[in-house]
Amino acid sequence: MESIAHLPHRGAVAVEGPDRVTFLQGLVSADVREAAPGRAPWSALLTPQGKWVHEFFILADTGMNDSGRLVLECERERAPDLAQRLSRFRLRAKVTVADISPGIVVAAGWGMSVVPGGLAAPDPRLPEAGWRGVFPLADAPPATADWTAWDAHRLALGLPDGSRDLEADRTLLLEAWFELLGGVSWTKGCYMGQELTARTKYRGLVKRHLVPVAVSGPLPAPGTPVLRDGAEVGTVRSGRGALALAMLRTDAMGGPLTAGEATLTPAPLPWMAPEDASGEASAP
Repeated sequence: MESIAHLPHRGAVAVEGPDRVTFLQGLVSADVREAAPGRAPWSALLTPQGKWVHEFFILADTGMNDSGRLVLECERERAPDLAQRLSRFRLRAKVTVADISPGIVVAAGWGMSVVPGGLAAPDPRLPEAGWRGVFPLADAPPATADWTAWDAHRLALGLPDGSRDLEADRTLLLEAWFELLGGVSWTKGCYMGQELTARTKYRGLVKRHLVPVAVSGPLPAPGTPVLRDGAEVGTVRSGRGALALAMLRTDAMGGPLTAGEATLTPAPLPWMAPEDASGEASAP
């Protein structure tokens, strides 16, 4: 079934100017040079210590010429913070950074093979994810589904949705599968937080992961501690109905787990990294 939903919790930040690519390249986790019409890398801004702060899709408006811009599709409420953080690093770079959320609609489509015209591209994380787009208010494609239908779709795929699933100044990229979902480049060179991200990968330091959990009982509120035999082993993040995402210690994937009045059953998806016999994520 083909579906399109408007995502009211998503907005955008525009980065314009001739230095926009090199400016972002030294700050974010993905290779900005891959952004092009019809191609939108998923990326993150980290703290200097390598902790997650923002996630976004990088859409290229009018290509990569000097008159174009890069549009970062991000969380609407946190877009001013993203714009402010990026602006701190402008220095002598010939760029401008602005929150353009009030004038746009973010839409997502799934279950369809055709990406609409305009500033839209396939969601690069998984083929089943569909597409994402940023449109002027008057040009947004008509919604055929409520955004909650999209939310259920992305939960079923195990895909994180900003601060609903990730914790600012705490989450590491590999805990949230940024490597397997194409959100981090190992060949682009340095960017802010790159050192800890690389150390996490090459030393096999991932001790927890964001995974889907089947919920039996009342859906726990985000942030509810997840317990095993009375000991805390993680926290519930976003959820809907009988499915949620939870950040769990890798040695707790076998359950049984509880959160509030609910029982949780971890259900890692096939695309997620295999684990070794000890429950630790396998080191590359």
